[in-house]
Amino acid sequence: MEKNTFDVIILNGRPAAGKSEVIDYLKKVPLAKRIERFHIGEFEELDDFPILWERFEDDDLMEEMGLPRLISDREFEYQGKKYPGCVFKGKWFWNFLIRKLNLAYAKLQRDQPAYHQGKTLFIEFSRGSEHGGFRTAYDHLSTQVLENAVTLYIRVDWPESLRKNRRRYNPDRPDSILQHALEDKKIEKLYKESDWDEFAADPQYLRLGERKIPYAVFENMPEKTDKPDVLGAHLHEVLDRLWNVWKEVRP
Repeated sequence: MEKNTFDVIILNGRPAAGKSEVIDYLKKVPLAKRIERFHIGEFEELDDFPILWERFEDDDLMEEMGLPRLISDREFEYQGKKYPGCVFKGKWFWNFLIRKLNLAYAKLQRDQPAYHQGKTLFIEFSRGSEHGGFRTAYDHLSTQVLENAVTLYIRVDWPESLRKNRRRYNPDRPDSILQHALEDKKIEKLYKESDWDEFAADPQYLRLGERKIPYAVFENMPEKTDKPDVLGAHLHEVLDRLWNVWKEVRP
């Protein structure tokens, strides 16, 4: 029987673009229907946000113990002014996060050699030009990931990302996948500028040297991820198109 599910879907977009809402929607779709409509089987997610947040928490604990913060500072500078809010001490840490995702995927394949016979894996992250952009992030993805991957990009513009980031903020759950948010100046510093359009200049493939990664764009303006029926219809259209491209290049 011919395989009918994606192996790895790299899920990209600006902060609050709707990535987590797409994942949440798919979790609620029965398996048989999910395979038929979206080419997604049983699935798991690897997201760099929990790794990032845990490093901030580690530094807070270190500070409470009278030790220096290792990874992050408690304030950041932007356009000549200082603002409160944790940021990493060096841009290298954004690429370290990608390599942590690589390592997690390698362990999944090590422990479950037939993993993709029945499972799809989502690898989720956002990147702004300020910390290297999407191209730099993809340069740090492993061959093991890239040879099995397609990309789904959730598109919103900068003002919409900022609006939705403000809307989803829950101060009681700053570590929540669906409810975390960044301070306005922090999200502006890190994510206002994006290299996505340049990186995705080819209409079907992300070009990484000789490697081609099939990709498709979920247009989330006007917003679709708050309307399950509209979300499902557009996601079906986008992933069906992506499936046909992937079939042409997959091993």
